[in-house]
Amino acid sequence: MQVARQSFTRETPDFRRQSLIEATARCLAKHGAQGISVRAICAEAGVSPGLLRHYFTGINDAIAEAYHWTGSRVETALAHAVAMAGPDPRVRLLAYLTANFRSPVSDPDLLATWLGFWGLARTDAAIGAVHDEVYAASRQSIEALIKACPNAPQNPQLAAVALVALVDGLWLELSLGNAPFSVDDANTLVEQWLDALLD
Repeated sequence: MQVARQSFTRETPDFRRQSLIEATARCLAKHGAQGISVRAICAEAGVSPGLLRHYFTGINDAIAEAYHWTGSRVETALAHAVAMAGPDPRVRLLAYLTANFRSPVSDPDLLATWLGFWGLARTDAAIGAVHDEVYAASRQSIEALIKACPNAPQNPQLAAVALVALVDGLWLELSLGNAPFSVDDANTLVEQWLDALLD
């Protein structure tokens, strides 16, 4: 009797590197900034501890890449919401803002990952620079959507800062759970602020 042999597929370097980036984000969610280590990341990725240093200069490099990847995932989800909103500029801006209150952006695990990034951004200059870059990209996206609206405020940059602050606060409360308001309430608050800015 002939036994069927399992085919062996070698993972590509890009795949391994990406798996380590995603494992780094998961480790931050599980262990926080104080509990993350090369060993924990590699165990999460299911690889030997030495492999991380093959793809990254060190743990901070892996964390920086994970921060970029996480920010990119969020921005992609928000951009998709805008694309689905149609051509009306105000509707597109509202879609971008309120998509923050739905999956995959509003998620307890994602909040835990962000908290890890934020903690490290205060103590590590390189992570802090990535933080600034990720948040600047988000503000610029909102600013561009504001500028496209009729009756846009004279200072769209400041308006974007205000909307980011509002959305971040509501998103944080919703992600923590037991918020004293619903997702629908958050959507209503954002729309009311938007009406005030655009009138």
